[in-house]
Amino acid sequence: MDQFRASRQSELHGGVAPWAAGLTRPIRQPLDRNMAVDVLIVGGGITGSMMAEHLARQDRKVCIIDRERPGFGSTAASTAMLEWEIDRSLTELAAFYGFERAADVYRLSHDAVAGLYRLAHSLRLPSALRPRDTVYLAAGDHGAKELLEEHELRKRAGLPGAFLDFRELRTEYGFDREAAIVSPGSAEVDPLLLSHALLTAAAERGAMLFDAEATAYDSFGRGVHVATDNGCCIEAAHVVLATGYTLPNIVTSDLHKTASSWVVATLPQPPEQLWRDRALIWEASADYLYARTTADNRIIIGGEDDDEVIDPEARDALMPEKARILLDKLHRLWPQAAAVPEFVWSGAFSTTVDGLPLIGEVPGQPRIYAAYGYGGNGITFSFMASRMIGRLIDGQRPPGLEHFALDRSPI
Repeated sequence: MDQFRASRQSELHGGVAPWAAGLTRPIRQPLDRNMAVDVLIVGGGITGSMMAEHLARQDRKVCIIDRERPGFGSTAASTAMLEWEIDRSLTELAAFYGFERAADVYRLSHDAVAGLYRLAHSLRLPSALRPRDTVYLAAGDHGAKELLEEHELRKRAGLPGAFLDFRELRTEYGFDREAAIVSPGSAEVDPLLLSHALLTAAAERGAMLFDAEATAYDSFGRGVHVATDNGCCIEAAHVVLATGYTLPNIVTSDLHKTASSWVVATLPQPPEQLWRDRALIWEASADYLYARTTADNRIIIGGEDDDEVIDPEARDALMPEKARILLDKLHRLWPQAAAVPEFVWSGAFSTTVDGLPLIGEVPGQPRIYAAYGYGGNGITFSFMASRMIGRLIDGQRPPGLEHFALDRSPI
């Protein structure tokens, strides 16, 4: 049987995000023996922790390995805006795949955020996950006409939301834009708090967390042998690849691409200076701006995505310039904000051509599953992936999985 070398993990983010301050990592053990488990999860970030908690809850023998501190890779760089609206508008997605398929994807995403609410409550973390509306602002070539068409298409799909024209938007929210769609059902969270809570819950149900790196995968009839960097081998009935924005060599996709994104968190603002309901803000443009607030009244604003800057040193060298641009955009979006940065960071940004994640079986690799390409919906799609892959491991075929297949045809 063939063996496949795993790729080296690159630097997934630079700078410091507010989530990282003062947090300690969950306890990892050194892997000093061979072992057999029901499920091996490769990666201890938000996707791996979501998967671990879900499968451990089902009384499976679960092992998680990560060569880094769990949650301090791409998860720590997340802005953790838990939106059910995805990077591609429903209008764009319907043009690619037809209305019914596009509407089904949006409904699955909406249900995933609702599932995250239930999960946070089950972990007794309701205050860590705060419900938020989203305000989808006109920008670039997407003006009032285009947003109204998007709103009507969402209504046809049974999705919630209201269209606001310029006057209504200015009166209700104070934003000086041509129009917006305001939708309920999204949320915000501290991504490290959630990820570590999930790992802790999984550990309490018997999941094991090891400091190790997968170096090779060898599928056989009843499972997969996974070699690690310290010479030990893990035999797993199933393997889930959840390595953030670094794909092992056994995973390929014509749809996948990597870019860089930059983010600023301001100093805490006077609460009365923040916009209505602390809604999640994002723009209706390809290179969109996004913003949210935090529990301690900071404004987080990000964007300036660039798929030609993927080298970590080049990406991080741009942080001062990108921070200046983002703060200028914040001033124009919300002039009353004190646009003074306290945290600035950058991160690798994994996405796909069609804006949909890669979830499901790895083609040609029996019993190995993958979850990648989340774009701006990392935590929402992580939840969706954990439930879909969990059902695959149970021998079931989850509805909608075909939308996210790793070998689906490029648009």
